[in-house]
Amino acid sequence: MTGNSESGQPNRGFIGVTPRPPTLEDESYLDFMEGVRNFTIRELFPVVGTQVVEGARRAGLPADGAQASPKELRAATDAIPIVGTWKRIMRSQQQMTWNKLQDSFAAERASYTRALDAAEQQRPGGLEYDPGFQVPDYAKYPIHLQPGGYVGDDLAGYVFHHGTKVFYQGDNDQDELHQQIVNTVREPANGAVKRVLDLGCSIGQCTTLLKQRFPQAEVTGLDVSLPLLRYANRRAVDLDVAVQFRQGLAEQLPYPDGHFDAVLCYILFHEVPERLFQPIINEVFRVLRPGGSYTIVDAPNAKELPAPNRFWLTYDAQYNCEPYSPAFVASDLPALLTNAGFTGIEQASTDMFLSATTAVRPK
Repeated sequence: MTGNSESGQPNRGFIGVTPRPPTLEDESYLDFMEGVRNFTIRELFPVVGTQVVEGARRAGLPADGAQASPKELRAATDAIPIVGTWKRIMRSQQQMTWNKLQDSFAAERASYTRALDAAEQQRPGGLEYDPGFQVPDYAKYPIHLQPGGYVGDDLAGYVFHHGTKVFYQGDNDQDELHQQIVNTVREPANGAVKRVLDLGCSIGQCTTLLKQRFPQAEVTGLDVSLPLLRYANRRAVDLDVAVQFRQGLAEQLPYPDGHFDAVLCYILFHEVPERLFQPIINEVFRVLRPGGSYTIVDAPNAKELPAPNRFWLTYDAQYNCEPYSPAFVASDLPALLTNAGFTGIEQASTDMFLSATTAVRPK
Protein backbone atom coordinates (compact mmCIF):
# COMPACT_ATOMS: atom_id res chain seq x y z
CA MET A 1 0.00 0.00 0.00
CA THR A 2 1.38 3.38 -0.99
CA GLY A 3 1.87 5.91 1.79
CA ASN A 4 3.88 9.01 2.47
CA SER A 5 6.91 9.53 4.66
CA GLU A 6 7.13 12.51 6.97
CA SER A 7 9.22 14.24 4.32
CA GLY A 8 6.44 13.88 1.76
CA GLN A 9 8.26 11.24 -0.29
CA PRO A 10 5.97 8.47 -1.61
CA ASN A 11 6.94 5.46 0.48
CA ARG A 12 6.23 1.83 -0.41
CA GLY A 13 8.67 0.56 2.16
CA PHE A 14 11.94 -1.33 1.84
CA ILE A 15 13.10 -4.83 1.05
CA GLY A 16 16.07 -4.95 3.38
CA VAL A 17 18.18 -1.90 2.51
CA THR A 18 16.57 -1.43 -0.92
CA PRO A 19 13.58 0.92 -1.25
CA ARG A 20 10.72 -0.29 -3.39
CA PRO A 21 10.07 1.54 -6.69
CA PRO A 22 7.35 4.22 -6.76
CA THR A 23 4.48 1.88 -7.74
CA LEU A 24 3.69 -1.84 -7.81
CA GLU A 25 3.48 -1.58 -11.60
CA ASP A 26 7.03 -0.19 -11.66
CA GLU A 27 8.21 -3.05 -9.48
CA SER A 28 6.67 -5.63 -11.81
CA TYR A 29 8.11 -3.90 -14.87
CA LEU A 30 11.60 -3.83 -13.39
CA ASP A 31 11.36 -7.47 -12.36
CA PHE A 32 10.60 -8.28 -16.00
CA MET A 33 13.52 -6.18 -17.23
CA GLU A 34 15.78 -7.96 -14.74
CA GLY A 35 14.61 -11.28 -16.16
CA VAL A 36 15.34 -10.11 -19.69
CA ARG A 37 18.82 -8.99 -18.68
CA ASN A 38 19.51 -12.25 -16.86
CA PHE A 39 18.48 -14.29 -19.90
CA THR A 40 20.53 -12.15 -22.26
CA ILE A 41 23.67 -12.37 -20.12
CA ARG A 42 23.43 -15.80 -18.51
CA GLU A 43 21.79 -17.81 -21.27
CA LEU A 44 22.43 -15.98 -24.54
CA PHE A 45 25.90 -14.54 -24.03
CA PRO A 46 27.70 -17.90 -23.69
CA VAL A 47 26.38 -18.76 -27.17
CA VAL A 48 27.40 -15.32 -28.44
CA GLY A 49 30.86 -15.75 -26.94
CA THR A 50 31.38 -18.99 -28.83
CA GLN A 51 30.33 -17.31 -32.07
CA VAL A 52 32.65 -14.38 -31.41
CA VAL A 53 35.63 -16.73 -31.00
CA GLU A 54 34.70 -18.58 -34.18
CA GLY A 55 34.28 -15.32 -36.07
CA ALA A 56 37.69 -14.12 -34.89
CA ARG A 57 39.22 -17.43 -35.92
CA ARG A 58 37.70 -17.23 -39.39
CA ALA A 59 39.04 -13.69 -39.76
CA GLY A 60 42.52 -14.92 -38.89
CA LEU A 61 42.84 -12.73 -35.81
CA PRO A 62 45.71 -13.75 -33.54
CA ALA A 63 44.92 -15.65 -30.33
CA ASP A 64 41.32 -16.11 -31.55
CA GLY A 65 40.66 -12.39 -31.11
CA ALA A 66 42.14 -11.99 -27.64
CA GLN A 67 44.58 -9.38 -28.96
CA ALA A 68 42.23 -7.78 -31.48
CA SER A 69 41.43 -4.10 -31.67
CA PRO A 70 37.78 -3.05 -31.31
CA LYS A 71 37.65 -2.31 -35.04
CA GLU A 72 39.03 -5.74 -35.94
CA LEU A 73 36.65 -7.53 -33.60
CA ARG A 74 33.63 -5.67 -34.94
CA ALA A 75 34.61 -6.45 -38.52
CA ALA A 76 34.92 -10.12 -37.63
CA THR A 77 31.63 -10.43 -35.72
CA ASP A 78 29.09 -7.79 -36.78
CA ALA A 79 27.62 -9.98 -39.54
CA ILE A 80 26.87 -12.86 -37.15
CA PRO A 81 23.06 -12.76 -36.59
CA ILE A 82 23.07 -13.71 -32.89
CA VAL A 83 25.65 -11.02 -32.17
CA GLY A 84 23.36 -8.29 -33.48
CA THR A 85 20.41 -9.80 -31.63
CA TRP A 86 22.34 -9.79 -28.35
CA LYS A 87 23.41 -6.16 -28.80
CA ARG A 88 19.85 -5.05 -29.61
CA ILE A 89 18.31 -6.77 -26.57
CA MET A 90 21.03 -5.49 -24.24
CA ARG A 91 20.62 -1.91 -25.41
CA SER A 92 16.83 -1.98 -25.49
CA GLN A 93 16.38 -3.42 -22.01
CA GLN A 94 18.79 -0.81 -20.68
CA GLN A 95 16.92 2.05 -22.36
CA MET A 96 13.50 0.74 -21.34
CA THR A 97 14.58 0.41 -17.71
CA TRP A 98 15.93 3.96 -17.50
CA ASN A 99 12.97 5.52 -19.30
CA LYS A 100 10.44 3.77 -17.08
CA LEU A 101 12.20 4.89 -13.92
CA GLN A 102 12.74 8.45 -15.05
CA ASP A 103 9.06 8.84 -15.96
CA SER A 104 7.89 7.33 -12.67
CA PHE A 105 10.05 9.50 -10.42
CA ALA A 106 9.37 12.62 -12.49
CA ALA A 107 5.64 12.16 -11.91
CA GLU A 108 6.26 12.83 -8.19
CA ARG A 109 9.24 15.13 -8.61
CA ALA A 110 8.19 17.64 -5.97
CA SER A 111 7.73 14.94 -3.32
CA TYR A 112 11.08 13.28 -3.98
CA THR A 113 12.83 16.63 -4.03
CA ARG A 114 11.33 17.46 -0.64
CA ALA A 115 12.70 14.18 0.69
CA LEU A 116 16.22 15.12 -0.44
CA ASP A 117 15.85 18.56 1.17
CA ALA A 118 14.55 17.03 4.38
CA ALA A 119 17.58 14.75 4.65
CA GLU A 120 19.92 17.73 4.46
CA GLN A 121 17.97 19.49 7.18
CA GLN A 122 17.82 16.38 9.33
CA ARG A 123 21.59 15.87 9.26
CA PRO A 124 23.31 19.26 8.87
CA GLY A 125 26.87 18.89 7.66
CA GLY A 126 26.28 15.45 6.19
CA LEU A 127 26.56 16.82 2.66
CA GLU A 128 28.94 19.56 1.55
CA TYR A 129 28.81 21.27 -1.84
CA ASP A 130 29.39 24.61 -3.50
CA PRO A 131 26.32 25.91 -5.42
CA GLY A 132 28.76 27.44 -7.90
CA PHE A 133 30.55 24.14 -8.62
CA GLN A 134 31.08 23.59 -12.34
CA VAL A 135 30.69 20.01 -13.55
CA PRO A 136 33.35 19.31 -16.19
CA ASP A 137 32.16 18.34 -19.66
CA TYR A 138 33.72 14.88 -19.44
CA ALA A 139 31.26 13.97 -16.65
CA LYS A 140 28.13 14.92 -18.60
CA TYR A 141 27.82 11.84 -20.81
CA PRO A 142 24.73 9.62 -20.33
CA ILE A 143 26.83 6.78 -18.95
CA HIS A 144 25.11 3.38 -19.25
CA LEU A 145 22.49 5.28 -21.30
CA GLN A 146 20.95 6.84 -18.16
CA PRO A 147 19.04 9.87 -19.51
CA GLY A 148 20.86 13.02 -18.45
CA GLY A 149 23.71 10.92 -17.11
CA TYR A 150 24.65 11.21 -13.47
CA VAL A 151 24.49 15.00 -13.37
CA GLY A 152 21.64 16.09 -15.65
CA ASP A 153 18.56 15.34 -13.54
CA ASP A 154 17.95 16.27 -9.90
CA LEU A 155 16.44 12.83 -9.28
CA ALA A 156 19.29 10.94 -10.95
CA GLY A 157 20.17 9.22 -7.66
CA TYR A 158 16.75 7.61 -7.35
CA VAL A 159 16.83 6.51 -10.98
CA PHE A 160 20.40 5.24 -10.66
CA HIS A 161 19.69 3.11 -7.59
CA HIS A 162 16.73 1.27 -9.08
CA GLY A 163 18.31 1.07 -12.53
CA THR A 164 21.48 -0.48 -11.16
CA LYS A 165 19.40 -3.03 -9.25
CA VAL A 166 18.41 -4.31 -12.69
CA PHE A 167 21.94 -3.75 -14.03
CA TYR A 168 23.37 -5.98 -11.26
CA GLN A 169 20.81 -8.65 -12.23
CA GLY A 170 19.35 -8.97 -8.75
CA ASP A 171 22.71 -9.96 -7.28
CA ASN A 172 23.11 -6.70 -5.37
CA ASP A 173 19.65 -6.19 -3.88
CA GLN A 174 21.15 -5.95 -0.38
CA ASP A 175 24.44 -4.34 -1.46
CA GLU A 176 26.07 -7.79 -1.51
CA LEU A 177 28.46 -6.88 -4.32
CA HIS A 178 29.38 -3.61 -2.68
CA GLN A 179 30.13 -5.56 0.48
CA GLN A 180 32.54 -7.70 -1.53
CA ILE A 181 34.21 -4.53 -2.79
CA VAL A 182 34.55 -3.10 0.70
CA ASN A 183 36.02 -6.38 1.90
CA THR A 184 38.88 -5.95 -0.60
CA VAL A 185 40.01 -2.68 0.99
CA ARG A 186 43.54 -3.10 2.24
CA GLU A 187 44.11 -1.98 5.81
CA PRO A 188 47.31 -0.08 6.64
CA ALA A 189 50.01 -2.29 8.11
CA ASN A 190 49.64 -0.75 11.56
CA GLY A 191 45.85 -1.21 11.49
CA ALA A 192 45.15 2.44 12.29
CA VAL A 193 42.13 3.63 10.31
CA LYS A 194 40.84 7.04 11.40
CA ARG A 195 39.78 8.50 8.05
CA VAL A 196 38.57 6.71 4.91
CA LEU A 197 37.69 8.17 1.49
CA ASP A 198 35.27 6.53 -0.95
CA LEU A 199 36.35 8.27 -4.15
CA GLY A 200 33.70 8.32 -6.87
CA CYS A 201 31.10 7.17 -4.36
CA SER A 202 27.95 7.69 -6.50
CA ILE A 203 24.98 6.90 -4.20
CA GLY A 204 27.18 5.89 -1.28
CA GLN A 205 26.65 2.14 -1.12
CA CYS A 206 30.33 1.48 -0.44
CA THR A 207 30.50 4.57 1.77
CA THR A 208 27.97 3.29 4.30
CA LEU A 209 29.50 -0.19 4.22
CA LEU A 210 32.97 1.26 4.84
CA LYS A 211 31.58 2.92 7.94
CA GLN A 212 30.22 -0.40 9.11
CA ARG A 213 33.60 -2.05 8.51
CA PHE A 214 35.49 0.78 10.23
CA PRO A 215 32.96 2.07 12.78
CA GLN A 216 35.46 4.28 14.61
CA ALA A 217 36.62 6.00 11.40
CA GLU A 218 35.41 9.20 9.77
CA VAL A 219 34.19 7.99 6.37
CA THR A 220 33.68 10.40 3.47
CA GLY A 221 32.23 9.82 0.02
CA LEU A 222 33.24 12.22 -2.77
CA ASP A 223 31.68 12.43 -6.23
CA VAL A 224 31.28 14.88 -9.08
CA SER A 225 27.48 14.41 -9.21
CA LEU A 226 25.38 16.41 -6.78
CA PRO A 227 22.15 14.52 -7.64
CA LEU A 228 23.83 11.22 -6.73
CA LEU A 229 25.27 12.72 -3.55
CA ARG A 230 21.94 14.16 -2.48
CA TYR A 231 20.41 10.71 -2.82
CA ALA A 232 23.40 9.15 -1.04
CA ASN A 233 22.78 11.50 1.87
CA ARG A 234 19.07 10.65 1.89
CA ARG A 235 19.96 6.97 1.89
CA ALA A 236 22.49 7.34 4.75
CA VAL A 237 19.80 9.08 6.82
CA ASP A 238 17.36 6.24 6.12
CA LEU A 239 19.99 3.68 7.14
CA ASP A 240 21.08 5.76 10.15
CA VAL A 241 24.75 5.55 9.16
CA ALA A 242 26.87 8.57 10.05
CA VAL A 243 29.00 9.31 6.99
CA GLN A 244 29.86 12.52 5.16
CA PHE A 245 29.48 13.34 1.48
CA ARG A 246 31.16 16.04 -0.57
CA GLN A 247 30.99 17.18 -4.18
CA GLY A 248 34.37 17.50 -5.83
CA LEU A 249 36.78 16.32 -8.48
CA ALA A 250 38.99 13.26 -8.11
CA GLU A 251 41.77 15.08 -9.95
CA GLN A 252 41.60 18.06 -7.53
CA LEU A 253 40.85 16.58 -4.13
CA PRO A 254 39.77 19.18 -1.54
CA TYR A 255 41.76 17.64 1.30
CA PRO A 256 45.15 18.33 2.91
CA ASP A 257 48.23 16.17 2.45
CA GLY A 258 48.27 12.90 4.39
CA HIS A 259 44.64 13.24 5.48
CA PHE A 260 43.38 9.67 4.91
CA ASP A 261 44.43 6.23 6.11
CA ALA A 262 42.68 4.39 3.28
CA VAL A 263 41.12 5.30 -0.08
CA LEU A 264 38.77 3.18 -2.20
CA CYS A 265 37.96 3.76 -5.89
CA TYR A 266 35.19 1.48 -7.15
CA ILE A 267 34.59 1.64 -10.94
CA LEU A 268 35.79 5.23 -11.17
CA PHE A 269 38.64 5.04 -13.67
CA HIS A 270 36.78 3.55 -16.62
CA GLU A 271 34.41 6.56 -16.44
CA VAL A 272 37.01 9.33 -16.68
CA PRO A 273 39.24 10.34 -19.61
CA GLU A 274 42.68 8.79 -19.97
CA ARG A 275 44.37 12.15 -19.39
CA LEU A 276 43.08 12.05 -15.78
CA PHE A 277 44.36 8.60 -14.81
CA GLN A 278 47.74 9.81 -13.58
CA PRO A 279 46.51 13.08 -11.99
CA ILE A 280 43.87 11.19 -9.97
CA ILE A 281 46.40 8.65 -8.75
CA ASN A 282 48.84 11.44 -7.89
CA GLU A 283 46.14 13.17 -5.86
CA VAL A 284 45.30 9.99 -3.95
CA PHE A 285 49.00 9.56 -3.14
CA ARG A 286 49.07 13.13 -1.83
CA VAL A 287 46.06 12.80 0.49
CA LEU A 288 47.10 9.42 1.88
CA ARG A 289 49.28 9.36 4.97
CA PRO A 290 52.59 7.45 4.80
CA GLY A 291 51.67 3.81 5.21
CA GLY A 292 48.12 4.47 3.96
CA SER A 293 46.46 2.06 1.54
CA TYR A 294 44.83 2.54 -1.85
CA THR A 295 42.32 0.06 -3.31
CA ILE A 296 41.08 0.24 -6.91
CA VAL A 297 38.33 -2.07 -8.15
CA ASP A 298 37.63 -1.61 -11.83
CA ALA A 299 37.76 -3.18 -15.28
CA PRO A 300 40.81 -5.40 -15.79
CA ASN A 301 43.92 -3.97 -17.42
CA ALA A 302 45.24 -6.43 -19.96
CA LYS A 303 46.76 -6.36 -23.42
CA GLU A 304 45.20 -9.77 -23.98
CA LEU A 305 41.64 -10.65 -22.97
CA PRO A 306 39.50 -13.59 -24.11
CA ALA A 307 37.66 -12.51 -27.25
CA PRO A 308 34.17 -12.68 -25.61
CA ASN A 309 35.31 -10.34 -22.82
CA ARG A 310 36.96 -7.96 -25.26
CA PHE A 311 33.80 -8.07 -27.39
CA TRP A 312 31.67 -7.07 -24.40
CA LEU A 313 33.96 -4.16 -23.51
CA THR A 314 33.80 -3.03 -27.14
CA TYR A 315 30.00 -3.23 -27.04
CA ASP A 316 29.92 -1.15 -23.86
CA ALA A 317 32.04 1.56 -25.42
CA GLN A 318 30.08 1.70 -28.66
CA TYR A 319 26.48 1.09 -27.57
CA ASN A 320 26.30 1.55 -23.79
CA CYS A 321 28.01 4.96 -23.53
CA GLU A 322 31.28 3.94 -21.93
CA PRO A 323 33.58 6.19 -23.98
CA TYR A 324 36.53 6.01 -21.60
CA SER A 325 36.53 2.31 -20.81
CA PRO A 326 38.76 1.06 -23.69
CA ALA A 327 41.58 3.41 -22.70
CA PHE A 328 41.52 2.23 -19.10
CA VAL A 329 41.48 -1.44 -20.09
CA ALA A 330 44.51 -0.78 -22.31
CA SER A 331 46.36 1.18 -19.61
CA ASP A 332 49.14 -0.07 -17.36
CA LEU A 333 47.69 0.57 -13.90
CA PRO A 334 50.67 -0.76 -11.92
CA ALA A 335 52.94 1.59 -13.88
CA LEU A 336 50.65 4.55 -13.15
CA LEU A 337 50.72 3.70 -9.45
CA THR A 338 54.49 3.29 -9.48
CA ASN A 339 54.89 6.64 -11.24
CA ALA A 340 53.01 8.29 -8.39
CA GLY A 341 55.26 6.68 -5.77
CA PHE A 342 53.10 3.75 -4.61
CA THR A 343 54.66 0.43 -3.60
CA GLY A 344 53.39 -2.99 -2.56
CA ILE A 345 51.17 -3.20 -5.67
CA GLU A 346 49.04 -6.34 -5.87
CA GLN A 347 46.33 -7.34 -8.33
CA ALA A 348 43.65 -10.03 -8.10
CA SER A 349 40.46 -10.94 -9.94
CA THR A 350 37.03 -10.57 -8.36
CA ASP A 351 33.80 -12.47 -8.92
CA MET A 352 32.45 -9.58 -11.05
CA PHE A 353 34.86 -9.63 -14.03
CA LEU A 354 36.67 -6.81 -12.32
CA SER A 355 40.20 -6.50 -11.00
CA ALA A 356 41.11 -5.44 -7.46
CA THR A 357 44.40 -3.54 -7.25
CA THR A 358 45.90 -2.53 -3.92
CA ALA A 359 48.91 -0.33 -3.20
CA VAL A 360 50.59 1.47 -0.32
CA ARG A 361 52.05 4.93 0.12
CA PRO A 362 55.48 4.11 1.55
CA LYS A 363 56.59 5.55 4.87
